[in-house]
Amino acid sequence: MAVIKLQKGRQKRIEAGHPWVYRNEVEEIHGDYQPGDIVDVVDFRGRFAGRGYINPASMILVRILTRRQDEVNREFFRRRIAAAWNYRQRIMEGTDSDSCRVIFGEADLLPGLIVDKFAGYLVVQTLALGIARWQDEIVEMLDEMVKPEGIYERNDAAVRELEGLEQRQGYLKGDFDPLVTIRENGLQLYVDVARGQKTGYFLDQRENRAAIKEFVRGARVLDCFCHTGSFALHAAMYGAREVLGLDISDQAVEMAQKNAALNDLGDRCSFRAGNAFDELRAFDQAGETFDTVILDPPAFTKTRAALEGAIRGYKEINLRAMRLLPPGGFLITNSCSYHLPEHLFLETVHEAARDVKRTLRLIELRRQARDHPMLVGYDESHYLKCLILQVL
Repeated sequence: MAVIKLQKGRQKRIEAGHPWVYRNEVEEIHGDYQPGDIVDVVDFRGRFAGRGYINPASMILVRILTRRQDEVNREFFRRRIAAAWNYRQRIMEGTDSDSCRVIFGEADLLPGLIVDKFAGYLVVQTLALGIARWQDEIVEMLDEMVKPEGIYERNDAAVRELEGLEQRQGYLKGDFDPLVTIRENGLQLYVDVARGQKTGYFLDQRENRAAIKEFVRGARVLDCFCHTGSFALHAAMYGAREVLGLDISDQAVEMAQKNAALNDLGDRCSFRAGNAFDELRAFDQAGETFDTVILDPPAFTKTRAALEGAIRGYKEINLRAMRLLPPGGFLITNSCSYHLPEHLFLETVHEAARDVKRTLRLIELRRQARDHPMLVGYDESHYLKCLILQVL
């Protein structure tokens, strides 16, 4: 087994729990290896720091699987997958939802592996070379433990190219209609596992969608960046008198309308295609008001270098949303940009409030659902921020 020796001082982040070793942190490599092989990582004194898979084609040279000198074999992966599945069964028991993230990569100590359960079906992504080499065995284990009706591969993510992996997708078990119906907090929702974003649907907001209940009852609600309508439909289900969902994608709006019909909510919940920035400005100019505004935009930045521009974008949409709210109205605003930390997101929204001479009351600061746990020491696993605010 090859040994990766870290430069002096580089071990601190690894010892604190971060599972990635970057190429520029390595002093030397002892021994031969093939891309995707299991290697040991040691500090500058030669002390064992971890064991994981190596890929010299990636900036992330090693992804650490274990801090012990475990043998990484089929039984190792079986234990990890079983632990992840047992945890999800525990947290989902008693809920009115049948879908969740079964494996969340590094946070489940399985770097690069994503598995989502949509009702009776699984969607699998292997986003690192080391885990991709185990995909067939992992799929067998998932089939044995979870017993899904079908399994679909969504390895069409661009990040695979950084690992030297081809993009592909297709059926791994069964030949089923990729438009599946899931249940979330009592709602029925269509999810397209073949053509939907990421693995088909954003499960990480499930608990935040349930948390809006008290702030939409009897309200006129605007849901910007509504995607396939999940926040908007939750608002309607929870008693909003009128809900409008906006998304720039015609395909997403079409799916949102189908979801409204599926739940018999079309009389109170409508959707249309449009640019949220432009629509917010137009509503303001027309003197429109809403009791509650929901903002759930895509990540405005995927890199630290683009953070400044992203902050401007977040400030603008939140400022424009506040202009549509009467005193006492509610703003439910989200960011899924890892590079925008929680404190900076709150500060950005606060600056927007100051610019429009409004006072904010923070009711709740929420994060991703519990099936997307955060690994302490690995800040990248803490990416979703949800602020429930009252605008005074």
